Amino acid sequence: MRLYKFLFMGCLSLVSLASHAETLNNLYQVREPVSSQAPGERDQATQRALETLVLRLTGDSKALQNPGLAAIRKDPQQIISQYGYDAGPPESLQVDFDPASTDRALRQAGLSLWGSNRPSILGWWLTDSSEGSSLVGDGQASATPLRRAALHRGLPLRLPLADLNEQIVATAPNLEGSDPAPLRAASERYGADALLAVHASEEGGQWQAQWRLWLGDQKEQGSVQGADVPALADAVLLAVSQRLAPRFVVKPGASSEQLLEVQGMNLERYAALGRLLEPFGGRLQSVDGDRSVYRVSGSAEQLRAQLSLARLQEVPAGAAPVQPTVEGATPAPAPAPAAQLRFRW
Repeated sequence: MRLYKFLFMGCLSLVSLASHAETLNNLYQVREPVSSQAPGERDQATQRALETLVLRLTGDSKALQNPGLAAIRKDPQQIISQYGYDAGPPESLQVDFDPASTDRALRQAGLSLWGSNRPSILGWWLTDSSEGSSLVGDGQASATPLRRAALHRGLPLRLPLADLNEQIVATAPNLEGSDPAPLRAASERYGADALLAVHASEEGGQWQAQWRLWLGDQKEQGSVQGADVPALADAVLLAVSQRLAPRFVVKPGASSEQLLEVQGMNLERYAALGRLLEPFGGRLQSVDGDRSVYRVSGSAEQLRAQLSLARLQEVPAGAAPVQPTVEGATPAPAPAPAAQLRFRW
């Protein structure tokens, strides 16, 4: 099939591939709580919204202080498309930033950016209080501050049903243990990319939490504190975001272009792969059967992390693609691959 036909099919909006990573459509929309609609408080909330957005997109708490963003700090309106007030609760200022002008400003400042396609996280959150221990489940009122925190920090968070079987598994020893096997077994039904285990407790009016995150074979962990559960949830999700971001951010000019070959392509997979390669400026170069070659900008480590979200497997450098054979003919040796990185579905 000719290249232009594949390009046409890859642009079809009605096809999709069931991959675990999620595209955040509201990544550039930020809500910050306010106590009034006074101009002075609106300006302060706008500055907080700018800080929240830059942190979402870079994972770097110092990024907003970059000298290249001095003009944006002074006048955030130049990258804001609209804003308004949300009655809540809590009442908040909603700021919609323009994605194109925001990304352009950050890249011109030389900052690394994390795209909108991000790993889905299944959160096992156990809360210890004076009333006992409880597992936060999807649909419960206790899930609201967790969802708000995930939205605020730009992370796609899923929660378990918290049925009886899951409550038996999600114990404090399992949540605080180094072996994720029990939780992983219970998490398979949800098909998330990452597993987050949080054990929260209150002591002396102060909330604290121990958290652990598993993404593939990599593990992160830490502890945070907060004045209440919403503040604690925000602190946990902020810490998780800052640990994940370095694996996926793409810094402009930091990596030279390279060729990426992907095997096992079909109609549905073009749309999914296009979204995954968007942060790397992926451009389709050639198509040969079910093999496609893309030109991308990014390090090998970043590409491996991004492609793992769709469960792609890397093809060893010495492995050659299978060539069809014709009876009586001498098999021709497979040509050396032009791509520096090769993956298959």
